[in-house]
Amino acid sequence: MIGPVLVSAAPSPQLATDPIADLIALSNSYFETGQAELQRGHLESARTEFNKALDVLLESPYGARSEPRIREHFDRLVERISATELTSLAQGDGFAEKKYQSASIDDLLALSTSTEEPSAATRQAVTEDLQSTDHDIAIPLNGRVLSFVELFTGRLRGYLQDGLNRGAQFLPMIQDVFRAEGLPLDLAYVPLVESAFKPDALSRAKAKGMWQFMRGTALENGLKHDWYIDERAEPEKATRAAAKYLKTLYSTFGDWHLALASYNGGPGRVQTAIKRSGGLRDFWKLSASKRYLPRETRDYVPLILAAVIIARNPAQYGMEIIPESLDEPKFETVMLPAAVDLRRIAEWVGTPVETIQDLNPELRRWTTPVRATNYELKVPEGTADIVRTKLADAGDVTNLTWHTVRSGETLLTIARKLKVSRADLADANYLSVKSRVTPGQQLIVPRAPTLLLAARTDNPGPLVETRPVDPVVVARASVPSATEATTQSKLVYRVKAGDTLSSIARVFETSIASLKKWNDLRTNTLRVGQRLTILTTRTAAIATR
Repeated sequence: MIGPVLVSAAPSPQLATDPIADLIALSNSYFETGQAELQRGHLESARTEFNKALDVLLESPYGARSEPRIREHFDRLVERISATELTSLAQGDGFAEKKYQSASIDDLLALSTSTEEPSAATRQAVTEDLQSTDHDIAIPLNGRVLSFVELFTGRLRGYLQDGLNRGAQFLPMIQDVFRAEGLPLDLAYVPLVESAFKPDALSRAKAKGMWQFMRGTALENGLKHDWYIDERAEPEKATRAAAKYLKTLYSTFGDWHLALASYNGGPGRVQTAIKRSGGLRDFWKLSASKRYLPRETRDYVPLILAAVIIARNPAQYGMEIIPESLDEPKFETVMLPAAVDLRRIAEWVGTPVETIQDLNPELRRWTTPVRATNYELKVPEGTADIVRTKLADAGDVTNLTWHTVRSGETLLTIARKLKVSRADLADANYLSVKSRVTPGQQLIVPRAPTLLLAARTDNPGPLVETRPVDPVVVARASVPSATEATTQSKLVYRVKAGDTLSSIARVFETSIASLKKWNDLRTNTLRVGQRLTILTTRTAAIATR
């Protein structure tokens, strides 16, 4: 008997690895993490990850410039980091106004021209509803109101349902304010039509907020508005202003229907309509003709009343309210002694910058007011002490660009020189466009800060941020560590349109002679895209901040 023959298994083939590809993949993973951090508004964390993406190449045995594939990836990575950071800042720098949602009132009034005849079922449902529900403003059972009920329970059913769900979190506050002011609680549903209860709603006419105030009306009723703050977007402050305004309108006209018409069209227009009609002070008679009030105002009042009918008794119309959230975010307040970039705050407390913006909806931009001291900022509960500690330890936390006024300069010449809007330049500095500026005066330049993007080759250190007069994109050839404050640094700068040797020398605090020497330039002529080597001590000084 022959025993089993033992056959040794053939060794498994080893998959060949490509260390260069692995290195590039690791570098890319850091870059992608940096992109994710930028999207959350975390600038410092993003820079750290971008640094890592470059460091793994610089510290590899192959070097960042010797192996062709790594060299190609390295150069492309520097460009990607530059584009990513600058795009992020352009979309959301400290001066870019935050995005707003479109106001529903625009679309609703446009749709009001195509209302349908109310069905018998709608007429019966509203009739029964008005008989059983006590309203504190008069609601007539007429065809105009019924046609909008038909619209809200038909084609616009989803819109009204979403608005009621969203409004559940604001109605208790609105009703408390109106109750304290002695106003009809039915008026708490005006934002359902104006904005669908969106605090960040913005109409085509530039009315803003849940109550859709125009700027002038907002100021008249106690709301603050400047380049940094717009209290129209703060729900409670705007609600108190709305209560004040509605009371004023009612005292003017003595009738809630005319007061609502004035809320839409303005009291002057309604007063003129009354005068032209020979003294008609009944909205329904006044609006029966096209001669006195514009169509949108004629439609506005029955639109509001139809929304009130359904909102007070949604079950009657087959609607179920599912509140989006009744849990108001808990917060603490921190008194800020100076302006702070909201992205810094978000990074310190470990939350997306949108969370800080949502807690402080009155802030129009990603920075708190620049000239305001003791600004009270809301931060997530349990994080106020963290912010205070960071503020005490941090230096400049604004990411701002400053310009020192020189003799003979005006707002117009400065704006043209810096390529910014004169109106923005004035508003950012609490000036009018006709204001005079004086030599030595410090002006905030309303645009994104510039980043010096690290393309290090020998001395790893943090990415360095600077605030030059003209935006630049820099690839760093050699940067000192944060402790080497007196060490000179070489920068490789790509010339942009409008650059001159003089402007570049001024930005990097060097001389024209030095620029010409280091770049073997025989003339002062530069071409767009040309790369200049710059020897400067500016970077080292900034790195120690």
